[in-house]
Amino acid sequence: MKNKISVHTLLIILLTGVIYFPVLAQPKKGTHLANFSGEWKSKETISMGGNIVCSYDEGDRMLSKTMKISQQPNFLTIEIPTTTPGAALTTHEQLTFDGKENQINHGIERGKKSTVKFSADGQTMTINSIVHLTVATPYNVAVQKKAFVYVKEVWNLSNDGKSIIVQTNANSNIFDDLRSWTTVFDKAK
Repeated sequence: MKNKISVHTLLIILLTGVIYFPVLAQPKKGTHLANFSGEWKSKETISMGGNIVCSYDEGDRMLSKTMKISQQPNFLTIEIPTTTPGAALTTHEQLTFDGKENQINHGIERGKKSTVKFSADGQTMTINSIVHLTVATPYNVAVQKKAFVYVKEVWNLSNDGKSIIVQTNANSNIFDDLRSWTTVFDKAK
């Protein structure tokens, strides 16, 4: 009987935590979220600042010097123009604010999973991504191995709303050190 009481008590505590902490992590009602909407340009791409492979395909926001962002109450959409000569295509990445995983797949060996969270005050957006791809092994390009890059981007809108400052950290199974860098996007329109 004592074991049943202990198990029930433990289940109640776990259930309370499962419900309480996600609710606590959401921005408070009335909290004004920073609005990243607009067209933005940078001198370099987000991935170039860290000199890493943290993108998987052309059209990924990590490879682009320009982004057009449209923010809604529960998500934002990032449009990226492709740089292929003669192609006038745009790719879209939608990131939801509900903490659920956003996923992009380009075949079984290439893709990205991301989650997005705003800070409690609504002024900072954090994007955590896991990029998976296949790369050649050193000294034997015929042998391929799975690579994972873990990327954390912290987005801040400048006080005047004219710049997005992206602080990025990345580590991977293909390089040994943690890399950190900052990329600034200025408002184009």
